[in-house]
Amino acid sequence: MSPLGMTLLLLSTLAFFSWSAFRRWRQLKLGAPEPRIHWHDPQEMGLRALDALRYAFGQRKMPYYRLAGTAHIFIFSGFMVLLLRSIVLWGRGYDPDFALWGLLAPGTVLGDAYSFVKDVFVLLVLGGVSVFVYLRTVRRGADGVTGRPRMTLGFEGLLILGIIATMMIADVLYDGARIVREARQFGEPVRFHVVEFAGSALALALSGIESDRTLAVLEHLGFWTHSALVLVFLNILPFSKHFHIITAIPNVFLRDRNPAALPKVEDIEGRVEREEPLGIATVRDLTWKQILDLYTCTECGRCSDNCPAYTTGKALSPKHVTLALRDNLYASEEAVFGPQDDIVNPVAPAHRPIEPGSEPIHANPPAPDGYFRAEEPVKVVPFVISPEVVWACTTCRACEEQCPVMISYVDKIVGMRRELVMNEGEFPPEWQGAFTGMEVNANPWNLSQMDRLAWAEGLNVPVLADRPDAQVLYWVGCAASYDDRAKKTARAVVKLLKAAKVDFAVLGTEECCTGDPARRAGNEFLFQAMAEQNVETLERYQVAEKTVLTACPHCFNALKNEYPQFGGNYRVVHHTDYLLQLVREGKLRPTQPVQATVAYHDSCYLGRYNDVYEAPRKLLEGIEGVRLVEVPYWNRNKGLCCGAGGAQMFKEEEKGELRVNERRTDQLLSTGCDTVASACPFCMTMLTDGLKSREKEDEVAQLDVAEVLARACGLEADGSGRQDQAAE
Repeated sequence: MSPLGMTLLLLSTLAFFSWSAFRRWRQLKLGAPEPRIHWHDPQEMGLRALDALRYAFGQRKMPYYRLAGTAHIFIFSGFMVLLLRSIVLWGRGYDPDFALWGLLAPGTVLGDAYSFVKDVFVLLVLGGVSVFVYLRTVRRGADGVTGRPRMTLGFEGLLILGIIATMMIADVLYDGARIVREARQFGEPVRFHVVEFAGSALALALSGIESDRTLAVLEHLGFWTHSALVLVFLNILPFSKHFHIITAIPNVFLRDRNPAALPKVEDIEGRVEREEPLGIATVRDLTWKQILDLYTCTECGRCSDNCPAYTTGKALSPKHVTLALRDNLYASEEAVFGPQDDIVNPVAPAHRPIEPGSEPIHANPPAPDGYFRAEEPVKVVPFVISPEVVWACTTCRACEEQCPVMISYVDKIVGMRRELVMNEGEFPPEWQGAFTGMEVNANPWNLSQMDRLAWAEGLNVPVLADRPDAQVLYWVGCAASYDDRAKKTARAVVKLLKAAKVDFAVLGTEECCTGDPARRAGNEFLFQAMAEQNVETLERYQVAEKTVLTACPHCFNALKNEYPQFGGNYRVVHHTDYLLQLVREGKLRPTQPVQATVAYHDSCYLGRYNDVYEAPRKLLEGIEGVRLVEVPYWNRNKGLCCGAGGAQMFKEEEKGELRVNERRTDQLLSTGCDTVASACPFCMTMLTDGLKSREKEDEVAQLDVAEVLARACGLEADGSGRQDQAAE
């Protein structure tokens, strides 16, 4: 080959890539520190390495979309295998016999094994490319699972797929022409070899070419095409969505390992005095890991396909939130760092907020879909993302569950909310009542704190102040304390605990809202005040030595995952897990049949946030007469949100084609169920409203899992759920 030609190729392409990569690197360094990564914890680093193996190298989430996912696995795996081939070819630019210093020499076990595996993956990659071209250009229309329009291939997608396919074909062409040339050199006929089955098959086809010069041209064409296209492809990456090929593995390794807990805002009062952002005001307020997220988006759209807001016609699209932030980051590069001709001697500014008053008075108006490109690091809301987009999020984490490269979305959206709520004083007006209620009466309904134990009338429920040695603290929550329908769940839980002779007590009037609605709404200051007050109460009763039981997934998540940020470390158990344990221990005996076809609805804060999927199902399956049915696709980690999370429970839903709870109700009714079971008071409210909107409230019961179990244990008079539900 040509050492000079290879040197020029490598130097020119790698120099340009270094320049491009440096631009992205300095933008990454612009981000704020990332407190959720603990570099000096060897156990955490080990778990992160396992995550990278499972989700990045193992492509664990790609099979969610079977055909496209399988095709992507083929292409990704092929690139991993063919990377070694590219290195060998670059070496052969200097030494025609280069075989990675003999490790991959022909005739050796390792060399022959690699040749065979390489040819296998060449064909798999070509197959994967064909699948993507088919899906994006031929098989158009709505997706069979989500009902949303399928992605189409633009110029960039077709270019990349074309480059990949050409690289594979060029590799086989190089092998085929080389095999023919070598056979003639030794005076032997061209034979088919299993070790190089693709190359030797093409060699048989090329063996009829008599001109050695033509064969040499074909060999050089395959060699230089593969060698150059790999490097051309590398230089396209920093300017395209395919940058994820470089950033996906580190992004997965560095993912938030506890996404159930939002990051804590430190020193709120000091930040206010210094006029610093309390959330995400501009792209400068993103952490460097959040910027890495923007680099890593594959634009596959899985996040939006599974988003309850997007699939019901709201302006929010998680994918476009990421793209809007990324576009603003890229477009504002010159405004932040200066002209690109200064890149040789850049001076990257330290992380700092935009100066008050320096943001433009006029900016491009938001596009109809709520997203547009701004040319400067302006305020994200409203100049990059419409406020309607930010308020529509239910924080259900369906987007994060589906993302194959582990991008986080909820922390960014809540970060924008924090800035609007705490610094700008801008938020949906309905939330003011919830905030006031939490401040004044320690509950978002703003009902009297003195009535918090009224739900337990006649049950003789012990209070922790009188029974400080109780082994279990039942954290009732605001919904079950004040909402008439949710009170029945609390009463069912208490009856079950008493029947099982559990030593429990409640806090009564000392219990306050955990602050979850405030934190998800963006009022971090109020959340921290409530969390600190609750932790103080729990520490006074030495609750760390007890079991905390709760029937509300929102309380469950806050107490378990977020209160440790304030020194509150407790053993928190959801009532479905705890009741299942009591049944297994024989302390509860569901001996009475409950004749019902039950569709179970997964709460987002119980399932996706805390991985509790099987306990409620096993409880229901263990009850005689219950036939459990599932919503196709939309169940367990893909279950659709009820629409109440993210403080949506306390405000009007944004305009769209359909309300989220109605879409979820339709899915549940499609199973033919006569009972909808849930394990969250917010879900119960939303689904009850959904059944009413479909005029099915008299035909389909809506029960908490605890209520179904209580009836199976003979603790409720009516086993159908309709009579008791209609009471009160």
